[in-house]
Amino acid sequence: MLNKTNIVPNAKLCERFRGFYPVVIDIETSGFDPKLNAILEIAAITLQMTDEGWLIPDQTLHFHVNPFENSILEPSALAFNGIDIDNPLRQAVDEKIALEEIFKMVRTGIKANDCNRAVIVAHNANFDHSFLMAAAERANIKRNPFHPFATFDTAALSGLVFGHTVLAKACELAHIPFDHKLAHSALYDTEKTAILFCEIVNRFKRLGGWPLHQLEQNPINEEFQSN
Repeated sequence: MLNKTNIVPNAKLCERFRGFYPVVIDIETSGFDPKLNAILEIAAITLQMTDEGWLIPDQTLHFHVNPFENSILEPSALAFNGIDIDNPLRQAVDEKIALEEIFKMVRTGIKANDCNRAVIVAHNANFDHSFLMAAAERANIKRNPFHPFATFDTAALSGLVFGHTVLAKACELAHIPFDHKLAHSALYDTEKTAILFCEIVNRFKRLGGWPLHQLEQNPINEEFQSN
């Protein structure tokens, strides 16, 4: 049940994350090195805020991606994510095309929501951020809308809120259905990460943590401050 005292009339996304525009990203790769290994699949989901201040998923883009020239394809990585790069049904595009389409969607969202920059939301976000930035540099894309180092990591947030950092387990604890047979697909993992991030943000709001109020001082904090 929603707490009516937490309803925020005419809420704006730009006011929730200090002007950041959160975009959920998941990337499947051919290894762990963003300089040497290729992006093989990428999905991005933008978020929007309702007039009452609840965060929900918005638009989605998803691409299968051709490995860049001379990239290293680790057999163990391909076995893990189950991607067959020679499958003609992939209808893969070059990474420059995928990134340009995603960046176009993101820039439109930034402008529409009066935000000033996008920030990646991802599970173990440093991994996806490093691959996205390396690909953007490799493709010589000048207008990268994402912050160069800031991220929102749902693994860390899940550890705080649910006491567990694995995506599937965090979803289970948040009562979000998760099919292990569909995991490690960029689109599926992005969809679940987006729902999880929205649930974490909205749960904090339901508990009275947002918008900020002058809440009663925590007695533990008072004790530390007096020492």
